[in-house]
Amino acid sequence: MTKLHLTLMLTVEAVVIVLLWFLASGSLALLLAPILPLTLVAALLLHYVTGNPGYRARQLSPEAIVGYRVRERETNTSEELSRRIVERADEIHRTLLESPSEIQVEMCALGYRACVNDMITLTHLINEESKIAGPIRRLRLRAARRRAADSLSMAREAMPPGVLRATRQEQQ
Repeated sequence: MTKLHLTLMLTVEAVVIVLLWFLASGSLALLLAPILPLTLVAALLLHYVTGNPGYRARQLSPEAIVGYRVRERETNTSEELSRRIVERADEIHRTLLESPSEIQVEMCALGYRACVNDMITLTHLINEESKIAGPIRRLRLRAARRRAADSLSMAREAMPPGVLRATRQEQQ
């Protein structure tokens, strides 16, 4: 219950009691007067019970902790995937421009490969979605693909020569 909601409830109750005092008998208003503090006490108890960390901690169980999974959005839209590719590729580009260590270069190469894999997925999603999309949506999809491709291209240009040519046998 928000403070505004509680304030509105208490105000309405007070107005009703005052109106009953003036329009009806005073005894009826006196009978309804305890409603104001009871409402306030009930709201405070509700806030204490639901907002108390100790109460929430008692509600946890090992099964609940182990079973907790963050729900990943099942609807992975093309724009979201494009935005993530652009963010990662820009971060790779920035890192490679700062005279990185050998480990950072290898990590950037791994990140670049992951971005390329996501780019393949993005292209597939856009091709599927373009079949049923209208003209404005198709333009947006092309723009998302172009932004991702441009960012990947900039990250590729910042890579030192020969980094992406390493095979799995060299890494092992």
